[in-house]
Amino acid sequence: MMDDADLLAAAREALDGLILPDGTPLLEAKTVSGPVLSGGRMSLAISIKEAEAATYTDIRAKAEAALRAAPGGDGAIVVLTAEKAAAPAPPNLGKAKTPAAKPPVLSGVRHVIAVASGKGGVGKSTTSVNLALGLRALGLKVGILDADIHGPSLPTLLALHGRPRLGKDRRLRPMQAYGLEAMSMGLMVDEETAMVWRGPMVMSAITQMLSDVDWGELDVLVIDMPPGTGDAQLAIAQGTDLAGAVIVSTPQDLALIDARRGIAMFRKVDVPILGVIENMAHFVCPDCGSQHALFGSGGAAAEAARLDVPYLGAIPLTTDLRTASDSGQPIVARDPDGPLGMVYTDMARTLWSTLDAAPHSQQKTLQGV
Repeated sequence: MMDDADLLAAAREALDGLILPDGTPLLEAKTVSGPVLSGGRMSLAISIKEAEAATYTDIRAKAEAALRAAPGGDGAIVVLTAEKAAAPAPPNLGKAKTPAAKPPVLSGVRHVIAVASGKGGVGKSTTSVNLALGLRALGLKVGILDADIHGPSLPTLLALHGRPRLGKDRRLRPMQAYGLEAMSMGLMVDEETAMVWRGPMVMSAITQMLSDVDWGELDVLVIDMPPGTGDAQLAIAQGTDLAGAVIVSTPQDLALIDARRGIAMFRKVDVPILGVIENMAHFVCPDCGSQHALFGSGGAAAEAARLDVPYLGAIPLTTDLRTASDSGQPIVARDPDGPLGMVYTDMARTLWSTLDAAPHSQQKTLQGV
């Protein structure tokens, strides 16, 4: 069995002979970091200027293919990192903006929706999985992408084990669980590995999980967004022609403040808000069944009305929901006809009615970083 030093030596041998567009051998370039092996996954970063992105696309693909063909290189990733230049002052202030050029088509996917929250810890990932399963219960073909690179939850929520396999075209195949096509960075690194990556590398990884994964034919791809409104969220919102976004929040004022920021971000990039979900609306006592409004009551519903966005409903905090999620058996899969399963499926039905009524525009993938 090869140790890490042997694997890295094999990786460098696989990269030997590759030449950057400026004529520099890849392994000798000061702009190249790696290859490195972390958590069982090989990676390499090439630092470029923003304007050079198209020029370096081919060498990025060749380097990644070389690493994936080397021993221990399954799922290897090569990213282009670039600092954006400051935008020039816009001419003709006050005049209508010219629409930005649209990214290329994500073949086979009819609708892409984002499930987002301004703050972590509000149950966004649990909501994403159960909404995806609710859409699947309607007879739709559904995929789910865990875009939270630093805190992936999908492997736990869906009890996924092992690594995604590569197809003959060297594209990753999603893993399957409960009829869903699923992909997460958590499937490609060890469970306890910390992803200490800077923004450009995170965005490039998300890009590749969209474009380098063979999603096949899907009615809906659900993206479980990272919490917050930073670079990664903005990159997905701007670089993907999203059909819309679902905002998850608790009734608590602290969560609602960040939910407002999330809604504002999506509106700035012209992404429709499909609805707001109030999660952890109340706690249901497992002994007596009484309800306790731990985080206040009705805050998300009131905020949705104030901002004039649809309100999809409320999800209580119950012991059943928590144990189902921790065991990798989401409540919609474990008890689809139970009260919680029916609530999620009803929300999914409302979402699909909105999506199906919208003009059919094929969804697009992220542009390369």
